[in-house]
Amino acid sequence: MTIYSPEIFQINELLSDRQRILVTGGAGFIGGCLIRRLLTGSNVKVFNLDKCGYASNLKSIQQVGESSQRHELINVDLSDAGSIDEAIIYANPDIVFHLAAESHVDRSIDGPKTFLDSNVIGTFNLLQAIRKFWESLPPKRKGSFRLIHISTDEVFGSLGNTGYFSEDTPYNPSSPYAATKAASDHLVRAWNLTYGLPVVVTNCSNNYGPWQFPEKLIPLVILKALKGKQIPLYGDGMNTRDWLYVEDHVDALLLSAIKGEIGKSYCVGGNGECTNKQIVYSICSLLDAKIPNSAPHSSLISFVQDRPGHDFRYSIDSKKIQEELDWRPRHSLEEGLKNTVEWYCNNLSWCNDVVNKSGYDGQRMGHIN
Repeated sequence: MTIYSPEIFQINELLSDRQRILVTGGAGFIGGCLIRRLLTGSNVKVFNLDKCGYASNLKSIQQVGESSQRHELINVDLSDAGSIDEAIIYANPDIVFHLAAESHVDRSIDGPKTFLDSNVIGTFNLLQAIRKFWESLPPKRKGSFRLIHISTDEVFGSLGNTGYFSEDTPYNPSSPYAATKAASDHLVRAWNLTYGLPVVVTNCSNNYGPWQFPEKLIPLVILKALKGKQIPLYGDGMNTRDWLYVEDHVDALLLSAIKGEIGKSYCVGGNGECTNKQIVYSICSLLDAKIPNSAPHSSLISFVQDRPGHDFRYSIDSKKIQEELDWRPRHSLEEGLKNTVEWYCNNLSWCNDVVNKSGYDGQRMGHIN
């Protein structure tokens, strides 16, 4: 069985004659990583459809140098159906990766309608535009076209102390965010079954790595600790997640796009299951070693009231994608976390820029009195 690694993962070979790729949400964390990989590992033209919201940033794409000339931003909101139709025709894609979504659970508790508009109505508008475009293609291009819909394991709800999510797990979302992502998954599958649209769905565990907006747990903890501010830990800190390094996730997306079976879904986990408390203390230990004069950073940890409806545990069984698509995560949690802490320590100016642009400075959200 072939295990893909940076040395043998030939994207040009994988994509074959597909030359035009559309990524929705490409100014975001995962989308940006995918675009960087496409630009540096292939010769394709990449169209980035993004409304450029509070968490969007193009700096990571600009880092690839001359290759970034093959990247084109289409600044469009998925809620604008007419503009989406025009954007799809203009991009004329061979593959669409649909990553655009509102994704922060706490924000969905404070303002659920934004998540409905983006994740449900936005996905509907995209599906309608892609369907019309796909039906107009000549037979060869129509046969090789794919829509890859990227979703989350949060649509499955919460696990107890044992067990794993798989492609057969029933949907049971707990938060407004998870519910809107579940709805978008169902829409995508319905457009496959009803209209024959060639789709592949992926459900991933918690992503982390460089360039992630600092509202998510790992970058938030790093930046709070570096500033000597209180590090909030929800509840007793025993909520458990399966952590997936973003580069490994991109490997899975590229393989799913070309080798994945139409109409099927693939669960993508990082084999990095641990509690939030373990993650936070691990980050503090890494910072202690890097900045001993500020140790122990764990003294900044403060247990706070839990998030409403906080799922206890997520864990993914990635057996299907491993066996069918020859995928494995290449980074252990220890290695990925070390890389991530190092990156944020070396890129504080970027962090300050995105925080200042967004108006978010680490304040608590999603707290119901």
